Amino acid sequence: MTAPRRAWLGLGGNVGDVAAAMVAALERLDADPGIEVVAVSALYRTPPWGVTDQPDFLNACAELRTTLAPERLLAVCLDTERALKRVRDRRWGPRTIDLDVLVVEAVTVQTPTMTLPHPRMLDRPFVLLPLAELAPDLLVGGRAVRQWLAETDTGGIVRVAAAGEWWRH
Repeated sequence: MTAPRRAWLGLGGNVGDVAAAMVAALERLDADPGIEVVAVSALYRTPPWGVTDQPDFLNACAELRTTLAPERLLAVCLDTERALKRVRDRRWGPRTIDLDVLVVEAVTVQTPTMTLPHPRMLDRPFVLLPLAELAPDLLVGGRAVRQWLAETDTGGIVRVAAAGEWWRH
């Protein structure tokens, strides 16, 4: 992919200084010549999802401009997680950092290693709430993110910091 496209990431974690890990991840992504971090949502504290016997998470979303192919963007995200000591020992379990490629503008992917748009994003209020800050009219599954959010229970999710309070670009 050579022409820049917009892409949106979900960020999360619940082990250690998660906000600092998110900042480090965004700085690392922004330093890649094929990625520019354009905007970042507020930071939210969210109850655990999937596996509930663990601490609350911090979650946010970021909008990127990228010239990377979606699979390469995913690889950079996974490399960033590893560099920040992400350990994958339990699905949906505790983690220092999690980076999910949610949507890449005008791209649909279905491979053994990647599905775009992210297959579970519409079921996750901790994704939809921050994503709606950045891209309320982004169409996913034939509807705007703000429409999906309006039908989602966001109970238990608390905004803990505005974008400019935790991320300064």
